[in-house]
Amino acid sequence: MAIIGCAGVPARYGGFETLAHHLVRELRRDYRITVYCSAPLYREEERRRRWRGARLLYLPFRANGVQSIVYDIVSILHALFYADRLLILGVSGCILLPFVRLFTRKKIIVNIDGLEWRRNKWSKPVRKFLRLSEYLAVKWAHADIADNRAIQSYTAASYGTVSDYAPYGADHVLSRPLPADLVEAHPALRGRYAFTVCRIEPENNLHLILEAFDQERSMPLFVVGNWDNSEYGRSLRAQYAGHASVTLLDPIYDQDRLDGLRSNCALYVHGHSAGGTNPSLVEAMYLGLPVFAFDVVYNRETTHGHARFFEDARQLAALLRKTPAAELPQIGAELKRLAYRQYTWAAVANRYRRILSGAGIRVNKPNAVPAVQTVSPRVLQRSRALHLRYADPLKVHEQKAA
Repeated sequence: MAIIGCAGVPARYGGFETLAHHLVRELRRDYRITVYCSAPLYREEERRRRWRGARLLYLPFRANGVQSIVYDIVSILHALFYADRLLILGVSGCILLPFVRLFTRKKIIVNIDGLEWRRNKWSKPVRKFLRLSEYLAVKWAHADIADNRAIQSYTAASYGTVSDYAPYGADHVLSRPLPADLVEAHPALRGRYAFTVCRIEPENNLHLILEAFDQERSMPLFVVGNWDNSEYGRSLRAQYAGHASVTLLDPIYDQDRLDGLRSNCALYVHGHSAGGTNPSLVEAMYLGLPVFAFDVVYNRETTHGHARFFEDARQLAALLRKTPAAELPQIGAELKRLAYRQYTWAAVANRYRRILSGAGIRVNKPNAVPAVQTVSPRVLQRSRALHLRYADPLKVHEQKAA
């Protein structure tokens, strides 16, 4: 099996890398695994030939941005010479799939990610390309995987087909003590504080979160992110530098330090508005943290509605002001029970194992017909109603998968 589309393993950045990391650990006895890695992200002395039994191959392209298209296409073409199954993470290179299916019988499985074409950071031409790639991935892959039930509903409504479901795991995170040097540098960490970690992009709504905590100063906020990677991040850092209610920290790649800062917070704030199941959200749930999340269907699906939700800075400030402190541990406990049931890597790997073994690989995918055929998918998207379930084929398929 070849794993294509992530930056590499062992994981050091991003959800796909963490997924590949744990699939290698869980499936190494089932398959001879090759993982394609992005050479620019690893110093020469860091480039291993093997990790946990998997072969690592490095390509001179970046796994993100425009170069990801070339990165994925070259990886796919190379993997066709030896792999029986190609697990492609993301749709950037899926423009190639019709030709692959025409000339080979290799099994293609694609994790379509979280509607990448809808992200604000892309220009209009790039969005159109990604939308086409998504369509070709769903149409031509033997199996396509959605990491969120809402994405599964989206593919049913948009393409009339049934996607497999496999979320992310979170049991790699641990409760850790706060790093002493961080506490010394930021005395507010000795008390109750809120926390979030994310890429600093408009779709993650940091501007709303910072505005709310600047208005309602009942609890200090600590944010970890790549502030210097965009004009958006630099402008927010300049605007809120020196504010007593918020502390903006640079990226932390040491998992123990990050876990210590995250696991000791009184509240986790999740601002993601795009994508499917966000790894940072399920990790917070697994740690038993109470969550205030931006109100989109993906976050409601991931938390099963047990978090508290906001749509703007005013609503978030109201939640901070009105939610009793005694209620926060109850929210965290409910989310932790859910994460322990659904978001473990053993459970996720079992879903991938079933799909890869052939149970999820089909020459002709089963059709999914919306139960309410008079409502268009576009209307459902705009009304945030994609969590509504569709007709019997989807339900029957989900029951068989369970």
